[in-house]
Amino acid sequence: MLRSIVPKRRVIVIGGGAAGFFAAIACAESSPNVEVTILEKTDRFLGKVRISGGGRCNVTNGQLDTSVLSENYPRGARALHSPYQVFAMEETVAWFAARGVKLKTEPDGRMFPTTDSSQTIIDCLTTAAENTGVKLRTGVDIARAEYPTEGGFRLTDVRGQIMACDRLLLATGGCRSAAGGSLPVSLGHSIEPLAPSLFSFHVDAEWVRELSGVSVASVEVSIAEAKLRERGPILLTHWGVSGPAILRLSAWGARSLQEVNYNFQLRVNWLPEMSVEQIEAVLRSRAASNAARFVIKEPIAPLPMRLWEKLVLTSGIALDVRNSNLSGAARHALIQCLTRCELPVTGKSLNKDEFVTCGGVRLQEVDFRTMESRLRPGLYFAGELLDIDGITGGYNFQAAWTTGWIAGKAMAT
Repeated sequence: MLRSIVPKRRVIVIGGGAAGFFAAIACAESSPNVEVTILEKTDRFLGKVRISGGGRCNVTNGQLDTSVLSENYPRGARALHSPYQVFAMEETVAWFAARGVKLKTEPDGRMFPTTDSSQTIIDCLTTAAENTGVKLRTGVDIARAEYPTEGGFRLTDVRGQIMACDRLLLATGGCRSAAGGSLPVSLGHSIEPLAPSLFSFHVDAEWVRELSGVSVASVEVSIAEAKLRERGPILLTHWGVSGPAILRLSAWGARSLQEVNYNFQLRVNWLPEMSVEQIEAVLRSRAASNAARFVIKEPIAPLPMRLWEKLVLTSGIALDVRNSNLSGAARHALIQCLTRCELPVTGKSLNKDEFVTCGGVRLQEVDFRTMESRLRPGLYFAGELLDIDGITGGYNFQAAWTTGWIAGKAMAT
């Protein structure tokens, strides 16, 4: 008896990053009747995975409560709530563990491979793709995507080569410019306004730049005009301020800070664990117990000595002022500098490779049960091309794994 041969469904994934690889693997593993190809326009796959987390790859965050997990997305929290019921942190950890990669959780919740090397994640994803028969092609830059009346998709690269597929996944990453969203737009989709997210602040104050490399484990930073406030580590750099607290502030304020052209006042409370009254009590106590000591030589813990010295001088207290002759006005000025330090921000700095975008494909146009387009059957989306972005801490990768996995499973069905 002759059996009819069912032709394999052709699936093309445009974008060889975290979301694209995860979707391609999930699709190929789910059905033997698919032929999956990843097209990457650069000369290497998984470039952002390689450099993320300082080369360690912050795979996900250890947050178990999916409701709390989705709250860490300035854009996309509601859309991700349902997908995270299906595939979230626990499923991600299990997925990598099943392929020989163990993850560890650091005190702040970030999860990394135990090898502390992003190459471990790259090798895992590449091997999994090859083992499932996914075809990997670099140096393919798709210039045009069309939706012929007979169904499927026709793709044309910049050299004029034409490819066809039955189902198409766009996982090209965050749009750095309007051109980055040209493929979804050409297929009828809308792009929400674009803005950088997760960036450092330029501060022109010379004393800040002189403290490059100094970090404080916990400060409170706020921007009154934007009604934004965050607490966490801060790092002083040769161009201004960075660190997790600043990056989170920039994520929540991505659009509002763009509107003021990144010119605003940043307020820093260097001692958020202490009240004004407690700080004043410490300074008064020193006037009695260590009267002869110079104010500038007695930092209040946990402030580093270099930072304390700059804050004392910035508040107008001279080098030779002793605890015993610190006037009430000077004490007030120092407390203000410690708890309400105003830093003029005049711009932003971006790590070009780790760029995260606010904006992207409009979420209402995508069915998050399958990640399929509501406008073009057979078209799917995953990762940062969508108008989804998280704060720093592994959240953006988790969104990539989740949306990629769901899209991959759906394309194989």
